[in-house]
Amino acid sequence: MDERLRKQLDFALYIDKEKNVLRQTRLSGHGRRENDAEHAWHMAIMAYLLREYSNSEVDIAKVMMMCLIHDIVEIEAGDTYAYDSENLKSQKEREDAAKQRIYSRLPDDQRDELIALFDEFEEYSTPESKFAHTMDNLQPIMLNNSNGGSDWLEHDVSSAQVYDRQKKSALGSEKLYEVIDGIIQDNIKKGSLR
Repeated sequence: MDERLRKQLDFALYIDKEKNVLRQTRLSGHGRRENDAEHAWHMAIMAYLLREYSNSEVDIAKVMMMCLIHDIVEIEAGDTYAYDSENLKSQKEREDAAKQRIYSRLPDDQRDELIALFDEFEEYSTPESKFAHTMDNLQPIMLNNSNGGSDWLEHDVSSAQVYDRQKKSALGSEKLYEVIDGIIQDNIKKGSLR
């Protein structure tokens, strides 16, 4: 086997570890906690299905790839809960270090491509990155809502924290932000969010 193919296959096997990174969000129907790979898959499908609601024309394949690769760094950096103010302080540093280590397992051209895609997602500056972030914010809020807001209750999350987390969602899709806002408002009324 040549070196390029060996590196690609080694990387493909390595990223299987993403299935072991558990998130705080539970699957719909009050199921177990979802893992990062399930979150990424769900976001990518949602991006494809909901692309008509993007504020701008987007390269949907690029958006889907951003969705699929954005949390691979958590294999080494760990998942940072969206409302964990202490761990959020070191998230970028941990994820940047993991990004270099993990993507360097690939051939140089693919390493550079995926690092650039990850960085574009993180910079929130292109229509694709904005729409991918909207998916990253919408997917867990949908799951949490389907479970009666139980994840928010468990972690004593306030509506102000959720609104702060969601403040940029409208940059990717004003229409989907309306859905997000409706979910937040419903959960305030139900008492799932203080």
